[in-house]
Amino acid sequence: MTMLASRAQLRGLFLRRALFIVPAVLLLGFLSGRLANSGPGNDWFAALVKPSIYPPPAAFGIVWSILYVLIGLAAAMVAAAYGARGRSGALVLFVVQLAVNLAWTPVFFGLHRMTWALGVIALLDVLVIVTTIAFWRVRWLAGALLLPYLAWILFATALNYQFLAANPGADGVDSSGAAARLAI
Repeated sequence: MTMLASRAQLRGLFLRRALFIVPAVLLLGFLSGRLANSGPGNDWFAALVKPSIYPPPAAFGIVWSILYVLIGLAAAMVAAAYGARGRSGALVLFVVQLAVNLAWTPVFFGLHRMTWALGVIALLDVLVIVTTIAFWRVRWLAGALLLPYLAWILFATALNYQFLAANPGADGVDSSGAAARLAI
């Protein structure tokens, strides 16, 4: 016998990982958006000039829900790949890129710092590229599941830039029109 685990055992391991990771990623994404008051209900955001490539607001919740499920499934695949070369490093990259992803929303919507948010999302672009490569090396399907996420955040980077270009006076301004202060 050359196998350490049967296909059914490996599927079960993946399903257990997915049942924890996918809801956790969805919940973290939801909390990040909710705590930062993201979206059209944010007075500061509602007052911004919207770029021509800005999709309908309802698209964001749908797209991010799908993307969080896909990246959660990808992470579950890698987490279930015990013994695979590069697995631990890929999971560390995943956690780091997810933390950066979750940081963008409070920076953009909470602090109203479009320039800082552009820096955060540029870092996220690099981290997702590296994570996708690392996942691909562990399980090609896990890497492939990150490709729509990569495409969306590259689009989001362009959108962040266009928001900044169209609203230079709104960077760092709260909804009352006063400059926001960051206590350090």
